[in-house]
Amino acid sequence: MELKAGDIVMLKSGGQPLTVAEVKGDDVLCIWMGMEGDLFRETLPLATLVQVEEDEEEDEDDEDEEEDDE
Repeated sequence: MELKAGDIVMLKSGGQPLTVAEVKGDDVLCIWMGMEGDLFRETLPLATLVQVEEDEEEDEDDEDEEEDDE
């Protein structure tokens, strides 16, 4: 898997989407917003991440909008 800054990833074990800020070899610096608006930053091993397809993220947004409409 080849990642670059701006890509969206998740931990293989689950959780929320993370944004790739920097890639250095097998280390990936990720940033994300916490539930209370706090910005988090963590360097994670590449082996623990899976890239999220943009289509999947858009589908989740569409589902949220549909639930809001109900």
